[in-house]
Amino acid sequence: MFITFEGIDGSGKSTQARLLADHLRGAGHDVVLTREPGGSPGAEEIRRLVLEGDPDRWSAETEILLFTAARRDHLERTILPALAAGKIVICDRFADSTRMYQGLSRGDLRATVDQLHAMMIGREPDLTFVIDMDPELGLARAKGRNGAEERFEDFGADLQRRMRQGFLALAAEYPGRCHVIDGNRAPEAVAAEIAAIATKALA
Repeated sequence: MFITFEGIDGSGKSTQARLLADHLRGAGHDVVLTREPGGSPGAEEIRRLVLEGDPDRWSAETEILLFTAARRDHLERTILPALAAGKIVICDRFADSTRMYQGLSRGDLRATVDQLHAMMIGREPDLTFVIDMDPELGLARAKGRNGAEERFEDFGADLQRRMRQGFLALAAEYPGRCHVIDGNRAPEAVAAEIAAIATKALA
């Protein structure tokens, strides 16, 4: 099974992905925990290109190509081999993030994202958790990390608000695989709800 986590910056996706991986490993499953952009040596190199530097470093069109290139390498070298070996793959972000950040936030490019995805990726997750979070709180959390990878956080709160609405709309667009999870709670409560949904899906 291929499971992804989506949501705005600072929503707790990475923490919840790790907690679910720990839970499923404890239940006896073989789990690969990965991330996007990244998850393979080539994709990690592209990650540095797109997440560091000035906010206007790349156009949205260039970003779509960079993210798709990273995703293709990740798919070939990490995701597909793990799935073929019968493992569960849990990924912190996947194509839905590109549909939002590049497809909607910086121009009406969603159709372009979907066309490239169909041509070069051709794989959707089996299960997606959209962690819903207050945009201001999420941005404060993300900025509080004080890391180098803050290029998208530097676009500010307005982007966060638009992305939150976009992710909720996306979840409604793909109701079969997307579950919206209230992230404005203690991490343990969020993790328990996610674990219950994932366990049922794997049964």
